[in-house]
Amino acid sequence: MENRELFASITTVPPVIVRLDGRAFHRLAHMLGLVKPFDVRFSHAMAAVCRSLLADSGLAPEFAYTFSDEISLYLPKLAFSGRVEKIDSVAASFAASALTLSLECAEPIAFDARVIPATPEYTVGYLANRQDEAWRNHVNAYCQQALVAEGMKPRQAAVRLKGMPSQQLHEMMHTRGVNLAKTPAWQRRGVLVYKKSAEKDGYNPVTKENVKAVRSSVVVENNLPLFTAPEGQAFLKKLVGCP
Repeated sequence: MENRELFASITTVPPVIVRLDGRAFHRLAHMLGLVKPFDVRFSHAMAAVCRSLLADSGLAPEFAYTFSDEISLYLPKLAFSGRVEKIDSVAASFAASALTLSLECAEPIAFDARVIPATPEYTVGYLANRQDEAWRNHVNAYCQQALVAEGMKPRQAAVRLKGMPSQQLHEMMHTRGVNLAKTPAWQRRGVLVYKKSAEKDGYNPVTKENVKAVRSSVVVENNLPLFTAPEGQAFLKKLVGCP
């Protein structure tokens, strides 16, 4: 019988980026009573999802970058023979399940997913772009919440802020006692969850010798450098293996 599954045969080659976005998370935030503009419990839950994706999903991403309800995974090797439909569906469903468990949520949670063909060099620029988006999201979240706290409806606040220059947004918050450049780094620059190798002392019981062993651990970095700065560029290039 003719295979009628749409797109089932589409494959890709590594490396790729898989970007996950939360669906209708504004409703989830309301239901869970999350603190606005940023909730540390939610950030920790998203980092926990990233840890699970790295360690337990079977996709074996090298690292995950997250801010707000978005996660970007870097996959230098591909499961499922590179089948895009499988990678997307497993990544989205696993993330949704992991976040449900982390938040102890009684309502369904959903992510969508897309596969982005990449190279190490492209990934450096991609991450800088997503961190820029994290900054814009951070500024808008603070400004919108300030207006809502003063009595505006969310839609009215969004209309008021639309097209407002960055300097004006900064000044708006400064007059309310908030320096946006001094807010916690995880709010401004996102969070990176990655595998880090370290050499440790060990003992070989067979040869009865002290040996050096390389151990890998998953690290959550909440204090990231600015990815467009020289320090941040060097950090990213080392992360993805660029010369």
